[in-house]
Amino acid sequence: MAGWNADTAAGPPGASVTLVEGSDFCISSANGDIHPGYPHGVFYEDTRILSRWTLTVNGQSLEPLAAETKEPYRALFAGRVPRTDGHADSPLIVERLREVGAGILEQITVRNYSGQPADCVVALTVESDFADLFEVKEARIQRRWKETRQPDGDSLIIRAKWQDVRKGVIIKADGATVAAEALTYRTTVAGHGHWSTTLTVVPAVDGTGTAAPFEHPDADGLSPRDRRRREWVAKIPVLQIGNRSIERTLRRSYDDLGALRIEDPKHPDRVVVAAGAPWFMTLFGRDSLWASAMALPVDPSLALGTLQTLADRQGSVVDPMSEEEPGKILHEVRLDVSSGLALGGKSAYYGSVDATPLFLIVLGEVSRWGFAKETIAALQPHADRALEWIQNYGDKDGDGFVEYARLNARGLINQGWKDSWDGINFADGTLAEPPIALSEVQGYVYGAYLASAWMAHDAGNTAKAVDLRDRAARLKRQFNDQFWLPDKGYYAVALDRDKRAVDACASNMGHCLATGIVDEDKAPLVVKRLMSPEMFSGWGVRTLASDMDAYNPASYHNGSVWPHDNAIIQVGLMRYGFVAEAQRISTALLEAAEFSEGRLPELFCGFNREQFAAPVPYPTACSPQAWAATTPIMLVTTLMRYDPDVSLGGVWMDPVLPESYGDLHISNAPMGAGRITIDISGSKVSIHGLPEGMVFHRGYLPWVGDLMEQGRPRPEK
Repeated sequence: MAGWNADTAAGPPGASVTLVEGSDFCISSANGDIHPGYPHGVFYEDTRILSRWTLTVNGQSLEPLAAETKEPYRALFAGRVPRTDGHADSPLIVERLREVGAGILEQITVRNYSGQPADCVVALTVESDFADLFEVKEARIQRRWKETRQPDGDSLIIRAKWQDVRKGVIIKADGATVAAEALTYRTTVAGHGHWSTTLTVVPAVDGTGTAAPFEHPDADGLSPRDRRRREWVAKIPVLQIGNRSIERTLRRSYDDLGALRIEDPKHPDRVVVAAGAPWFMTLFGRDSLWASAMALPVDPSLALGTLQTLADRQGSVVDPMSEEEPGKILHEVRLDVSSGLALGGKSAYYGSVDATPLFLIVLGEVSRWGFAKETIAALQPHADRALEWIQNYGDKDGDGFVEYARLNARGLINQGWKDSWDGINFADGTLAEPPIALSEVQGYVYGAYLASAWMAHDAGNTAKAVDLRDRAARLKRQFNDQFWLPDKGYYAVALDRDKRAVDACASNMGHCLATGIVDEDKAPLVVKRLMSPEMFSGWGVRTLASDMDAYNPASYHNGSVWPHDNAIIQVGLMRYGFVAEAQRISTALLEAAEFSEGRLPELFCGFNREQFAAPVPYPTACSPQAWAATTPIMLVTTLMRYDPDVSLGGVWMDPVLPESYGDLHISNAPMGAGRITIDISGSKVSIHGLPEGMVFHRGYLPWVGDLMEQGRPRPEK
């Protein structure tokens, strides 16, 4: 349960603080304690290596005072030791400085603010259940490990076995009395003095050998986590914007994006974007593709690494258990053997209908950012296989639309981005029956055809480009014929197994605007509906209109507001020329971020802004979450109309930032092999440091279909 604004405020025992570093993370209560009864723990390779970590002083649990995240992987907790003599204020304050890596490093300091010495018994109760993170998330611990607990000098070693799987964890506590259940320190803290100790908790190799090292800070005080963050900060843009609240939100986005980067174990030089903390710190197809594409102006290498890593794991066989098919892009990867509990015994699950066309769209976007031609060319065979999947497996019944139906009883019922079991329904609340053809997926396929056509055109393969453009044109005609509901003035969210239009009014059609599959004459009606009181809550566009039978403002996909969903809708609004509406969505979401210390969560409830003055948190929203973290970046760059294309030798920009945003200054922005500086003041724009051969164009880059008709733009100063 990733609580709303949990990393900056203390709260009740159920409130949570999430720290993350790579694929390792820690979730605790506001006083720093970890309780097995909550979805808490220290997680390493998708396994909870620490399920209880509770601190007492003289038998008293700490009263939480503050919990502040210093970096995404480090937090400082402050708590007060309750008095037992009836007086209100305690002189004993405990600070816990925690850092997450392969385990945790924790420094505990007891400060005595009275003039008298205080005898203290500081005790830590420790448990490790080695539960799979899905077991923890869903509160259904299935396995019972055979456990041994062995005190060894100043360390406690916990080993466990389940079937042929062995796990282990080593807790090192210098100066403590170590017993099987707890670590105890007895000390006297001088008046106005303090006492401090440091502990480490690390996983053991194969449950038996030497512990995996938790690397400590070097002589200069920087840990490997600090160095990794410093390297990230050095390579990303430096931003200043007149509106300080928006500036804080964008900088928070940069920090969260940095924390959500994980390395491909087989290619440490490749960095990809994990889907979100705490439960999805792994590679996802759809989520990682969207997030890395939204982050292109900050770090294009994330999208390239994501594409390369997904390409390496592209489907090659038909496997109903994992839903793998030749050419298909995966839905989710898990690290541990226990992933079999959720993924049918496999480390990868392919139950996503949209990851494959999104792979092609993102490849088209990445090809514009100046990577070596051979780097992009190496991905072309994977792109061709993805196109083959769309045509052969995505459209199994040959009706021209890509649809899904799960291949086994354990797979996801719904396999688009609204993948909850009840996420696709009719206006009367009836659930749609698969095979289901989602509206936005047809838009993605349309975009995939055009992106692939442009790359073929750019490579001189005219026949392939013409064929793909023809496919896109046919799909657009067919989509507008069969998905449009003329009596309602919007698009069906899907077609069901009987090819009936699923007539709920949902946000999916906003994605169709973004891809350009919407006919020009229908766009004004779609926009009117998206911005209607039934759809627009005041904080953003709801996933489902409030006049639909399945509407519930506190549901996951049937009435909530998702920031990334709105960012994509905003792209569509700008594409069709609805600038004021795009500004309204951007401003609403950036104002929503003010209520959560600049961090947009995965989603929030869809209550009307007039009903509640602040966004109502969704209880189990991931935070930070990748496409929510990258949403502010996309909101602002979309209003900048920022479109680089290194292969075309230009940068296009025609900003329409609201006056309330103030002047914008960006330096160190990646562009090809160089770095540029951008200044926007009102309608004035200047760009400095463009690589040789590149030209700034005041205006917007034509869409790929138009580019192929017009030919390459002629660079003009």
